Amino acid sequence: MSGLIGKKIGMTSIYDENGKNIPCTVIEAGPCIVTQVRTEEVDGYSALQLGFDDKTEKSTTKAEAGHAKKAGTSVKRKVVEFQGFGEGYKLGDAITVEHFIEGEFVDIAGTSKGKGFQGVVKRHGFGGVGQATHGQHNRLRAPGSIGAASYPARVFKGMKMAGRMGGERVNVENLRVYKVVPEKNLLVVKGCVPGHKNSYVIIQK
Repeated sequence: MSGLIGKKIGMTSIYDENGKNIPCTVIEAGPCIVTQVRTEEVDGYSALQLGFDDKTEKSTTKAEAGHAKKAGTSVKRKVVEFQGFGEGYKLGDAITVEHFIEGEFVDIAGTSKGKGFQGVVKRHGFGGVGQATHGQHNRLRAPGSIGAASYPARVFKGMKMAGRMGGERVNVENLRVYKVVPEKNLLVVKGCVPGHKNSYVIIQK
C-alpha cells in the first residue's frame, strides 16, 4: 500500500455537519523525499523508499550521508519503504500530504506508549480476588493461581502474568481522513493513533 511517514502532533476535536463532536488526531504528514527506487529488474520488487524529518549532521553516519547524496537531499531521520506507488517517481521527488483525499480511509501504524512493568489487572484486565473481606490481606490485585498440581508440574508458556506493557508496534485500521491541510502539511484523522506526541507514524491507504 502507498502512504507517507508522519509525526503525531496531538489530539483535538471538531464538529461534523450534524453538530456531533468528533475526536481527531492531528498528524504532520510529509513532505517525504524519495531516497531510493526499487525496481523489478534490480531488486525483484517495485517500491519507493521515503525519508522524513531532517537529521543533524552530528548524528549522521557516512553511509547515510552517501545514500542521501545520491538522492540530492539531506539525511533523513526516518526512512520507510512503501509499495503500490506505481511508476513515474525518481530520486529526490517530494510526496506531500495531498497524496490523501478527504473522506477516504487509512491505516496508521506506530509504537504505543510504554507503560513500564504493570500488574495483571492493568495489563490483562484481571478482576483481582473480588472482595476485600473474609481473610483477604493485600490480595486485591493479585494474579491468583498460575498452575495445577504435581501434574503438569510447570507453568504453561503464554500464561498471562505481570510484565512490561506497551512500547509495541500497533496498527490501527480504517481511520477516516477528516481534513487535509496542504499549506501546513497536516492530516486530521478520526479517532486515536498509537504513540506519544512527536512520535513517528506510518500512514497507508
